[in-house]
Amino acid sequence: MRFLTTPPYDLTYDDVFMAPSRSEISSRMEVDLSSHDATGTTIPLVVANMTAISGRRMAETIARRGGLVVIPQDIPLEVVADVIAWVKSRHTFFDTPLTLAPTQTVADAVSLMHKRAHGAVVIVENNKPLGIVTEEDCESVDRFTQLQSVMSRELVLMPDNLDPRAAFEFLTEQRRKLAPVVSASGDLVGILTRIGALRATLYSPALDSAKKLRIAAAVGINGDVAAKAKYLINAGADVLVVDTAHGHQKKMLEALELIKPIKGSIPVVAGNVVTADGVRDLIAAGADIIKVGVGPGAMCTTRMQTGVGRPQFSAVLECAAAAKELGKTVWADGGVRHPRDVALALAAGASHVMIGSWFAGTYESPGDLQRDSSGRLFKESFGMASARAVAARTSEEGAFDRARKGLFEEGISTSRMYLNPARPGVEDLLDEIIAGLRSSCTYAGASNLEEFAECAVVGIQSSAGYAEGRPLHSSWSV
Repeated sequence: MRFLTTPPYDLTYDDVFMAPSRSEISSRMEVDLSSHDATGTTIPLVVANMTAISGRRMAETIARRGGLVVIPQDIPLEVVADVIAWVKSRHTFFDTPLTLAPTQTVADAVSLMHKRAHGAVVIVENNKPLGIVTEEDCESVDRFTQLQSVMSRELVLMPDNLDPRAAFEFLTEQRRKLAPVVSASGDLVGILTRIGALRATLYSPALDSAKKLRIAAAVGINGDVAAKAKYLINAGADVLVVDTAHGHQKKMLEALELIKPIKGSIPVVAGNVVTADGVRDLIAAGADIIKVGVGPGAMCTTRMQTGVGRPQFSAVLECAAAAKELGKTVWADGGVRHPRDVALALAAGASHVMIGSWFAGTYESPGDLQRDSSGRLFKESFGMASARAVAARTSEEGAFDRARKGLFEEGISTSRMYLNPARPGVEDLLDEIIAGLRSSCTYAGASNLEEFAECAVVGIQSSAGYAEGRPLHSSWSV
């Protein structure tokens, strides 16, 4: 990457733009977005290890489209192992259906309906589909009504041996938006929507050597770090993230030294840092990938409380250059609000971009769907250094120690993340981000992400320059 003019100060994503270059790329689909950092992803996106964002549904969905989810460190190890096993058992093409028994109630269905973007519950008995229930079926119905009374029995069942094109054509011919997928014996295998069939032709899943979906897990720097790391590796984690707010510290370096002899071929990510010195020290201690970012996240109050941090674009640029000199890479963690920010982080040299709060307001995030007074749907999100997160992390400690630690927080304890009615599922956001990124690469004349980081041309803009690039959704005339 090169600048049009030398920057006089550190830069955020809003401070910069990318200038177009001569390109030989005739189609955005010619661009290869596969990672070059041994994580095995096919798109350069990682979902942040935040309790309100990263769970099993998110992990399954993102991995099926080629990205990676990091399960947070605050979750008990046994639960993390169960999540890893569950994700590894998921189908790489068909979505996991929501299922209930015919004698369960409309209330059960309503509480489950929005856990997945396809918005349907399959009614099963002995793993054989009997009917299907949608949100429309539950409207104006007593909540204690059994599902067998409201379900649609006119099922169209899709065989599990169809490829994406054939599956799309099957659904189109049957005039269905979705259908349960069954094996030759009639057992429920999954569920597929028409848009899901299309996406399967545009994305490739992130798979391990056994052709199972990939997943990452986080571990902190306190306690028996080596034992925790070994447990997660043995449980099947494909990537280990050693995570703390201030990564350039003695305890992080000691943790990496302890993990180094047991990690085998598993990539180890460590952070967070914002300087070249931090990158070099963490790599020397055993990290393969460095997580970059202090303070840019939507839930983070670190910069306002402590004055510590660094504008994210410049942090990624410096840290990526330092890592490249040592044959390593960085993840850009935080500060992403728009698809352009993802492209700029990768242009600065990151191998992946980590996204948190942007994905909190989706069907797939772990939180319960709520409505505000105007009827808008939202989910609650919170920072991982907030009082709420600290309380969960220290739940096994004594009341005195918990109360004392609760006095210190660097993060928002509750924030409403509204679902975008046009893009309520995380895959809808992926479509937007990846389409923008592919176009960015074609503008730069890059056929892959390494070329993109080499040939991108970046300039500095004023706040007026940034505002000029924003679309207008209504007339500017009076």
